[in-house]
Amino acid sequence: MSKTIHQEVVISAASNRIYEALLDSKQFSEMTGGAPTDISPEAGGTFSCFGGMIEGRNIELVPGKRIVQAWRVKTWGEGQYSIAKFELQKDGGKTKIIFDQIGFPEEEGSHLDAGWGQNYWNPLEKYLG
Repeated sequence: MSKTIHQEVVISAASNRIYEALLDSKQFSEMTGGAPTDISPEAGGTFSCFGGMIEGRNIELVPGKRIVQAWRVKTWGEGQYSIAKFELQKDGGKTKIIFDQIGFPEEEGSHLDAGWGQNYWNPLEKYLG
């Protein structure tokens, strides 16, 4: 397994709007370019996004504050999941996302590290900004 990915990014939106965009199927699909998305907004619920390329289960959800997911790329070995944690902190009229991911295949690290900005943070800022 791998090291961790740690990222901190500030988005020009309220934490509850970011939380909703990350956990609402329609908003997430619109935000990321329209690929099929199915996200359960409940703890224990499953999610599939980017046309099924990313899938997993919500482990812990604290509205407007925290999302913890068992998160995987479809091509990883069966049963292989990483843990993705999104901490949302108010920062004036903006929100700081403190993101950590652990437990991914080591060879995927640099690809995943770049992918969070390209596929989550930049689209999120554009969608909500």
